[in-house]
Order: sequence, then structure tokens, then C-alpha cells
Amino acid sequence: MADQDAQLPVGIEPPALPVLRWAEPPEGPALVLLDQTRLPAEEAELVCTDVPELVRAIRTLAVRGAPLLGIAGAYGVALAAARGDDVASAAELLERARPTAVNLGYGVRRADRAYREAIGRDADPERAAAVALAEARALHREDAEASGRMARHGLALLDELLPGGGGYRLLTHCNSGALVSGGEGTAFAVALAAHRGRRLRQLWVDETRPLLQGARLTAYEAARNAMPHSLLTDNAAGSLFAAGEVDAVLIGADRIAADGSVANKVGSYPLAVLAKYHHVPFIVVAPTTTVDPGTADGASIIVEQRPGAEVTELTSPQAGVAGEDAVGLPVAPVGTAAYNPAFDVTPPELITAIVTEEGAVSPVTGVGLAELCARSSQVTIS
Repeated sequence: MADQDAQLPVGIEPPALPVLRWAEPPEGPALVLLDQTRLPAEEAELVCTDVPELVRAIRTLAVRGAPLLGIAGAYGVALAAARGDDVASAAELLERARPTAVNLGYGVRRADRAYREAIGRDADPERAAAVALAEARALHREDAEASGRMARHGLALLDELLPGGGGYRLLTHCNSGALVSGGEGTAFAVALAAHRGRRLRQLWVDETRPLLQGARLTAYEAARNAMPHSLLTDNAAGSLFAAGEVDAVLIGADRIAADGSVANKVGSYPLAVLAKYHHVPFIVVAPTTTVDPGTADGASIIVEQRPGAEVTELTSPQAGVAGEDAVGLPVAPVGTAAYNPAFDVTPPELITAIVTEEGAVSPVTGVGLAELCARSSQVTIS
């Protein structure tokens, strides 16, 4: 990995895994990303010198995960401002890059608003760009702090729901660790806290088809942290529940509707159904910035549809998972149609609790969620 940049926001310790950093080399400002399409085969950085490059990185999943997308979006606005580009157009491009992840739009709008307010105060473009960058750094810092608080609240909830002093066997889906966050993650951060507290017996990792974020990314993070873990195919989860090998399910979220419905990586909803049947707690961990009061319920969540080739072909990490130049190995007859939603939606009645940096809400109701978010300065309940 390249040397960690000294320009991380004040108050943030450089993470063991630098997933995103602002750089100002002689040739101009850039946003430097850990290219997640290359993991676990290679830790390579991707340098984005303008917003179209960043948008491509977002769409190809080189940078991904709801909280980190919000941070990337804010830095993207700052990048456009620092370059002297059309900030309004850049903000629009960024916000449209991934429609389901609400944090992306939140980060973009926050930095864009700071920029426009600075311009409105007659700041020159250079000063307004500095204001946008400061706002992005503030969001970065806040997300890191939220990650730590979610880990503490989530572990306290596990201790409450699963008395006995630990030995937790936790199942997770997709990736929700340092690769999606300014800190150590959301759901994964809770499992990591359990591990550090000697209360994690086993982390079960769904491979998460079709792009294998669990196999490539969560297993990678678990190994880096020396956590006891095993990988399973998504369709093996039912047998784990039937065998009584799962004490709780922990997942992240890309959008939480006002009624408590949760959009997360496709495959999350079947886990919620299995957990309900087997009387296993199903816990969602996400910052309050992932709550979208403007989305009334699960049916109102726009679910991103991904290219069919992600299902009909296999692509090696070395070639890039979803890049336009990736070469895939066909696993279905040429011309086979594919259904490939990036997310599914879990209704609140299947969710034991939603954990945020402000605490947990259980049972999950719209009223309870609104009261929880009202404690946060990050979310405005309309």
C-alpha cells in the first residue's frame, strides 16, 4: 500500500486499512481509494483526479458500502470545487451513481450545501472549495466516531439478548467492516468488538453472490483481525440455522425507510425469514445517516438492478469484479437472461433491532426509529 496520507481529518487515527484518503500531489488534488475490486488478491490504490473517475469507481464497486459512499460523495464535491469544475453538475452525477445507497446523496448534498453557502457569503472559489473539503473531513470524522459507538451499542445488545457470557456464533452477510466506513464498520464492527472482548466463538460469513463481497472482503477483514471465521455459500445458511449453529444475525444497511424497512445486499431478506423461523435475533447495524425519513416504507425504496453478466459470468478479482474491462468466464449459455437486484428489502416485523450510534430501537417501529434519530444532529425527521 502507498504511504498513508497526512491529510486525514483531524481527530482520526490512520486506520490499519486506509480505504479512502485525500491527496494533494504536485499535479493537483485527488481522491485515493483502496480498489475493492482487486481484493483479496491485491491491495491496490485507485487515484481519482476528477468526478467522472470517482463515479466510475462507485459504479464498478471499487468503492462501496453505504457510509463510505457518503464520505466519498462529499470528497467528490470537494474535488470538483478544488479543480474549478461545475460543482452543481458534479454533485448531480455523484448522487445518481448508486440509487439505493442513501448515504451517497447525503454526503454529496452536505458538502454541496457547504460550498454554496460559502459562495453565498462572497467567498472566492478557492475558499469555498476549502469549506467543502472541511465538510467532507467532518463527515469522515463523524462516521469514524459513529462506528465506535455502534460497536459498543451492538455488543451491549448481544449481551442482553444472549445471556451467558459470550461464545457468540454470529452470521453476517455481504461486507460491513472497515471497507465500508470511516471507522471499523457497522455490523462487522460489532462482531469485532465481541472478538476483542473474547466473546466471539465463530463468525459465519456468507459468500454473498454474485460478487462475493463476503468471500472476498469480509473473510479478508476477518483474517486481518485474526477472528475465528468460516465461509459458507449463501444457500447453506438454512442448514446452519437448522443445526442450531447461529446465535444471531448481524447485517448492515444501504437505506432504512421511515417505517423501519431495511434495504441491504440481496440475500439479507431470506436470512431474516430463516432467523424468524428459528427464533434467532436478526440485528441491523447502521448509522443514523442511513435512515431516510423521505422514504415512507419498503415498497418506496428504489432497488438498483445490476448487469446480468455479474450472474452469467464469473470474474476473477485480479481482473476487477465489475469493471468495464473485466473478462468473465461464462457459467450460463450465451444469451441467458438474468435477474440481478443489488439489494432486497426486509420489513420491520422481521427485524429484532436496529442499532445506530445513538442506541438501539426494538421492536422496530416508525415511531421508535424517529425518536432514536431525533437524538442525532445528522438526521432531520420531517
